Amino acid sequence: MKKVLTTEAVGLTLCHDVTGIGEHFKGPVFRRGHVIAPEDVERLLDLGKRHVFIWEENAGEIHEEDAALRLAALTAVEHGTFSGPSEGKMVLTADCPGQLRVNLPLLEAVNAIGDITISTLPDHYPCQKGSKLAAMRIVPLVTQESQIVEAERLCAESETPLLRFLPYHILKVGIIITGSEVYSGRIPDLFEPIIRRKLEPYGAQVLGCTFCDDDLPMLEGAIQRDLALGADLIVMTGGMSVDPDDLTPTAVRACGAEVVTHGVPSQPGNMLMLAYLGDTAIVGVPGAAVKQPTTTFDVILPQIMTGERITKRDLIRLADGGFCQGCGAGCHWPNCTFGRY
Repeated sequence: MKKVLTTEAVGLTLCHDVTGIGEHFKGPVFRRGHVIAPEDVERLLDLGKRHVFIWEENAGEIHEEDAALRLAALTAVEHGTFSGPSEGKMVLTADCPGQLRVNLPLLEAVNAIGDITISTLPDHYPCQKGSKLAAMRIVPLVTQESQIVEAERLCAESETPLLRFLPYHILKVGIIITGSEVYSGRIPDLFEPIIRRKLEPYGAQVLGCTFCDDDLPMLEGAIQRDLALGADLIVMTGGMSVDPDDLTPTAVRACGAEVVTHGVPSQPGNMLMLAYLGDTAIVGVPGAAVKQPTTTFDVILPQIMTGERITKRDLIRLADGGFCQGCGAGCHWPNCTFGRY
């Protein structure tokens, strides 16, 4: 773009909006792309524009709104809608509940190019319909088009998209409560209503709740019954510590499940267990879930509900930000440091 005196700009094309502010008005008086007419000169001077910026042919530049549209194409996701450009920015919004996944190395590489800025919610963030997921723009009014081309090249060469949005699936869920004290009726069970409450926002179909004694064949049988009913997820509570008579992890292994982990570098919920038997996820919920509003179970549940498999590496990454600040009744997860991975 080129800066010229307003008095010498007749017949030239504005490359930016010119905003006016009055007693009852604030907004663009002249839009980008407007060809300046002789009668416009005095109005522009009244607006304080002694100079205007006009396009230069073959300058290799791209305007902020055109750049934002090109960047939006790099961040497009299924089940997401863009708004804009407004003030040079595009905003991506979720069309349904789900989880945002961010290719962090690629995001860093694109933002390192120069004038480009793409900001997102954190990777693995659980979202609702209408959640704003990301925004993108360039910093100056115009930039070299070569910067956008470089961003497009990086994204085209990446095996994983810059952004993905994974909607939640309606999973069939079996609940298994373990413990002789609960099974015998000596104490009331506290887990079932908690687990049902945590599953409810995802629209899960609960197949039922089975109470088991501290008995290995009984636990194995309960797991097999849920599998036979088509469970996509089996949630098990009780017997999750390292005591010799805590049999839940043993029962999961005895069924032939592939154990991803028993224990994660995050608290509360240190003793979380995660395994897969075929496509069925099996989660051993740590005892902390009875008293703490948010544990590692809450953190991994959104990804499980998308149907995307959780890896050991995912769980190791919980360590950074894995120590809950213990806000208690004032818990505002996921809008906090806990559970980032």
